[in-house]
Amino acid sequence: MAFQEYVERSVGEVVGGFPASGIYAVTFRIDSVDQDPRFPYVAVGYTTEADAAMSARTASDAWEARWSYAFFPETGLEGVRSIGRDPEGARSHRGEAESRGLWYEDDDETDDHDERLAEWFREVCVAAARHLHHSGRIVEALGRPVPVILYDMFDPDAMFGLTSAANPADLIAEFLAEAP
Repeated sequence: MAFQEYVERSVGEVVGGFPASGIYAVTFRIDSVDQDPRFPYVAVGYTTEADAAMSARTASDAWEARWSYAFFPETGLEGVRSIGRDPEGARSHRGEAESRGLWYEDDDETDDHDERLAEWFREVCVAAARHLHHSGRIVEALGRPVPVILYDMFDPDAMFGLTSAANPADLIAEFLAEAP
């Protein structure tokens, strides 16, 4: 199975197990083991209206309480499940990275392999989020469309571009209100 298919299937399974009420956003935290782009994963989670109301007590404004990952609950920051760290995901990722000429060993000259691997993984995550929308999985699981907020722990400014690329515009208008 291609890595993209694996991620889409796995993300769909995770979202299918979310509680059906109160969720206003699905979250994808893009990260990697030991900050090594050869070992990426996406922590798939969610945040709820109750979480945003609780965060509003300490956030500087309503946007921050609702959309800043610094205020996400554990289900939104750590996620419910990490995709890619498991043996099947790691094997699939490495096999495809090798076939794309992106894989390297510690003693190899890497040139721009780190950046290319990280960019490819972000593209996989954006496509997986789009697939959740196009397949109807989010509506099926949550009863209505909600945005998928993507954030990269090593490139916080990428959050707006990644989220814009992954969602229908009408779902992220409020989120984009604070885009730089």
